[in-house]
Amino acid sequence: MTTSENFIRFDKVDKSYDGEILVVKDLNLDVPKGEFLTMLGPSGSGKTTVLMMLAGFETPTSGEIYLDGEPISSIPPNKRGIGMVFQNYALFPHMTVNENLAFPLEVRKLPKSEINDKVANALSMVELQDFGNRMPLQLSGGQQQRVALARSLVFEPRLILMDEPLGALDKNLREQMQYEIKHIHERIGITVVYVTHDQSEALTMSNRIAVFNDGKIQQISTPDVLYEKPDNSFVAQFIGENNQLEGKVKSISGNSCIITTESGDDINALKVNVNNIGDASTISLRPERVAINSTEKFENVFDAKIKELIYLGDHIRTRVEICGNDQFIVKVPNSYKDSNLKEGATVKLSWKASDSRALDLS
Repeated sequence: MTTSENFIRFDKVDKSYDGEILVVKDLNLDVPKGEFLTMLGPSGSGKTTVLMMLAGFETPTSGEIYLDGEPISSIPPNKRGIGMVFQNYALFPHMTVNENLAFPLEVRKLPKSEINDKVANALSMVELQDFGNRMPLQLSGGQQQRVALARSLVFEPRLILMDEPLGALDKNLREQMQYEIKHIHERIGITVVYVTHDQSEALTMSNRIAVFNDGKIQQISTPDVLYEKPDNSFVAQFIGENNQLEGKVKSISGNSCIITTESGDDINALKVNVNNIGDASTISLRPERVAINSTEKFENVFDAKIKELIYLGDHIRTRVEICGNDQFIVKVPNSYKDSNLKEGATVKLSWKASDSRALDLS
């Protein structure tokens, strides 16, 4: 029997294409009903294979997938009640928008009046109710993607799968569509599993994000926890911009530790996944957590030499050399008025120990 907590369940799922190398390894994952889950990771991490197994286009090598409490590995894709949205829209160019949406309903042999009602309702969901008689090529890229989304919704599926659906759009349109998809999901409450390698998409739209690498989930959590509290160095580096300082554990006290860098500097940090004195560690520190020439008292204060300043509108991306690392980034608000902020100058950088996360060696 299903619960709201395991509407989708992957139970010890492995996938191999050649019988030797596993591209998905012992996947255990529960997705509650109504959630927007994004599977995020680099190319070859296994995320798309997981989506294809859920859709029915690939079969698990071992383990089982459940949808609403029912094992589905032996059920063909067209019998699973799942809608799909692809990057290339997959619209029929010779059909109007209405005809594109009607097609999956006609295949299911629904009465004409019911088809008309469902098409109108689906177009209303994506706010394209006045575009039904247009051909796909008469629409913008964003409108075509909304039609593709409407077509996936028109037969009232249990689940929507999206495979890099915004990859073909330009930057501004892609960002606009992120908000539109998020708002559509919030309005209708359907379960969505979304695949992307774009971290900004994942952070913007998701209730939870599963970060994949090497066929395994490295961490699954809400966007804010993933960003603020990465469990390991891969997640820290993959989600958002991140400074990394390498060293060894000098001392441990409860949840705190001191990491000595290769340059001999001692950094106070939060102990995350280092265990013993002498362990190699990567300190993860977000650029926006670093203060420049601050009068506040922080546990970590170091001199740094400015190597590069890049104006990015709302902030100045400042690259410095500190603790033996000349690729250390600080995001300085553009309202910062210190006249000493220039290339070659020496400044004081400071940050809290709790913002330095002592992770495994990357």
